[in-house]
Amino acid sequence: MKEITVALAGNPNAGKTTVFNSLTGAHHHVGNYPGVTVEKKWGSIKHGDARVKVVDLPGTYSLTAYSLEELVARDFVVEERPDVVVDVVDASNLERNLYLAIQFMEMGAPLIIVLNMVDLAESRGLKIDVERLSELLGVPVVPAVATKGKGMKDMLNAIVTLPPKGDGWHPVDLSYGNELDGHIYKLTEIIEGSNLTVGHYPARWLAIKLLEQDEQVQRLVKDSDVGEDLLRKAEKVARHVHDTFDDVPEGLIADHRYGFIASICREAVHRTMDERLTISDKVDKVLINRTFGPLLLAGIIYLTYTFVFWTSEVPVSVVEGFFGWTREIITRLIPDGLMKSLIINGVIDGVGGVLSFVPLIMLMFFAIAILEDSGYMARMAFLLDRLLRYFGLHGNSVLAMIVSGGISGGCAVAGVMATRTLKNPKERIATILVAPFMNCGAKIPIYALLIAAFFVESRAMVMFALTIISWSFALLAARGLRSTVLKGPHTPFVMELPPYRMPTFKGLLIHMWERTWHYLKKAGTIILLVSIIIWAMSTFPKAPEELLAGKSGKERAEAEISYTVAGRIGKGLERVTAPLGFDWRTNIALVGGFAAKEVVVSTLGTVYSLGEFDPEASGVLSERLERQGDWSQLKAFSLMLFCMLYAPCFVTLAVIKNETKSWKWTGFAMAYTTVIAYVASLAVYQTGQLLGIGV
Repeated sequence: MKEITVALAGNPNAGKTTVFNSLTGAHHHVGNYPGVTVEKKWGSIKHGDARVKVVDLPGTYSLTAYSLEELVARDFVVEERPDVVVDVVDASNLERNLYLAIQFMEMGAPLIIVLNMVDLAESRGLKIDVERLSELLGVPVVPAVATKGKGMKDMLNAIVTLPPKGDGWHPVDLSYGNELDGHIYKLTEIIEGSNLTVGHYPARWLAIKLLEQDEQVQRLVKDSDVGEDLLRKAEKVARHVHDTFDDVPEGLIADHRYGFIASICREAVHRTMDERLTISDKVDKVLINRTFGPLLLAGIIYLTYTFVFWTSEVPVSVVEGFFGWTREIITRLIPDGLMKSLIINGVIDGVGGVLSFVPLIMLMFFAIAILEDSGYMARMAFLLDRLLRYFGLHGNSVLAMIVSGGISGGCAVAGVMATRTLKNPKERIATILVAPFMNCGAKIPIYALLIAAFFVESRAMVMFALTIISWSFALLAARGLRSTVLKGPHTPFVMELPPYRMPTFKGLLIHMWERTWHYLKKAGTIILLVSIIIWAMSTFPKAPEELLAGKSGKERAEAEISYTVAGRIGKGLERVTAPLGFDWRTNIALVGGFAAKEVVVSTLGTVYSLGEFDPEASGVLSERLERQGDWSQLKAFSLMLFCMLYAPCFVTLAVIKNETKSWKWTGFAMAYTTVIAYVASLAVYQTGQLLGIGV
């Protein structure tokens, strides 16, 4: 006869004691847990071919270890590893009671939920779809009325048929928002990469508890080789969260857990009687309405771009003027030669072209921070969930894609890492492969440059169109992948909706500066290095004088740069790229863009500066492009489309390799995106030429 150990848990007054007595009757024992005065009750019952030992845990609302009862319940589950945890919840107060269940799920415990007092819930106008609730939570749910003995047999059947713990505990990873998720990932990686062993606690669970400043966990990790580093980082995150949100990490974590629960209840609980709505509920009736929600979403995105372009116009002009003034000073102070060319053409015209758009980038990050900190970003994900499911993606894919740049300004690296919340391998890989199509912050300087040169009268509209196009390609690619190489079933999804918050101005500034600083560091390292390399490739080898004989002006300047390494690469690619409208200079920029997309702008600044034979005609890069006879709106749009879709930067590719553990998928990500980019740009450019649009 097999033996099954069951830990019986639940909130006080949820009917746990009634369930325990109904199961064990008079056949139970009473004592104390070792070392504490908390009462311990246990008993057993025979059911079928199994003997079920039931341990009645102290009643508790959570597993935060604030009280002795919470600590005892948590330690028993983690240290004793029962075969099953049965959580008795009050069906008439489902949202409050499920908080404990969610914490058991995060620990990975094999869980069964007993939905007690369903008769009381029905009398209060609540109709619970038990099957839907079970599907969304991913655990068995048994309706019961313990006082009448109803549901006890079903509960025992669920206990004896639950897969044994030998199958392993499987922690559920909830998302706690972009701000905390990144910190949790970093702490988890430190824990997993060390020899830290704290009982049977999952690494991610430990990371969350450290952010919650759980004293017991702090004591447990303190003496490990990474203990001081973990505690220091957790404390730093706590200060950062307090400065940003005027709250502690524990508060944000609780908000997201309750948001997760509220979303489950919205799907599985139907109310037959009116009840008082919270302010968030009232706002959500409009913002996530099936009809008006998507329209409002589109309007908010469009207004965001309008705000960013309008407010950044003057600061961008000031920064461009500063670099123009710097260029003039350097021109006067330094004699002609390689050093002057390096500083002006390689650094100022290269990196300066990227840095000119820092004000626009900052304001974009500021606007995104408002959407995130207010709670609306989660609503955007909720609205897009139904759309993604149609194209074969999981609901959590929404978060990864938004982080990647669903609203222009994200980062594909963070987006690929955010797919860790996806448990289905095929849904996860599909999301990883389409996330780079989003308009990350690295692509914004390219868009800003070409929009300023050729679409100045419709800036917000073009940016909005680029957002729609990026989502369209991502969804179509996902549908294709999920219908072919990644074909497989879908998994259920619940989107947690945190309560609305009024963003603090200090918090918005912190978010804006953090992301801008990351952008500036990239400009000062990767982009600067690549700009210097591009300058060298565009300068050497020097063309022999006999090749330049008889040439002057523009013809001579182009002959000089065409002879260089970069010029030869660009010329060599023209056969392939000419049908897209790209010349050899654009080709050089696109090759540099494999390192980082911002390099496309810096490279264009360098090659057009080197090819500028008339010093008086120099100016900001957008003006130079506008003066070029071979540039047009059609060519500019074709280039923006290609840059949106072609191969992810090498940092993103490295993360894809790390997340998929496969060179095959990494190579595929690079190849298929470039093919799609080529076909799309070819179709747009050739159609435009045929119809005479934008030429």
